[in-house]
Amino acid sequence: MNLERVKLSKRKRIALIAHDRMKKDLIEWVEFNKGTLSRHELYATGTTGTLIEEKTGLKVHKFKSGPLGGDQQIGAKIAEGEIDILIFFWDPLEPMAHDVDIKALIRLATVYNIPVAINRSSADFLISSPLFEQEYEKIQPDYASQLHERIMKVVRETTKTD
Repeated sequence: MNLERVKLSKRKRIALIAHDRMKKDLIEWVEFNKGTLSRHELYATGTTGTLIEEKTGLKVHKFKSGPLGGDQQIGAKIAEGEIDILIFFWDPLEPMAHDVDIKALIRLATVYNIPVAINRSSADFLISSPLFEQEYEKIQPDYASQLHERIMKVVRETTKTD
């Protein structure tokens, strides 16, 4: 498997998401870490982003609300290499109508090897890491070359049968 190195700058692009019952916790966490987070570019789903802006004064790039496609919009930004960190305070005890979108988002974060915090403790560990505000080179599979190899294999197989 081919690997590629992707350089993350000192200024990270951070996606912030919280389920309804977790929004208060996320906003408190953002307020506590406002100084650090103000040096980075923040993204959020609609309601969460609006609340963060109102409560903290930080600028947030807002997407649609999660159930209306916001989770998928953030997933697309991860796939395009435009999100470096995902902080997602999710409620494990509350079934969500858009669980499939949430699983897809976590899957994309894993595929593209971005750091993910899913609760306050993991977010504390992540933001307190010295790597949080340094340049960092992550390693991830080179999916473009893998796709090219798959396409070439199919082309060779279909040419043999013609």
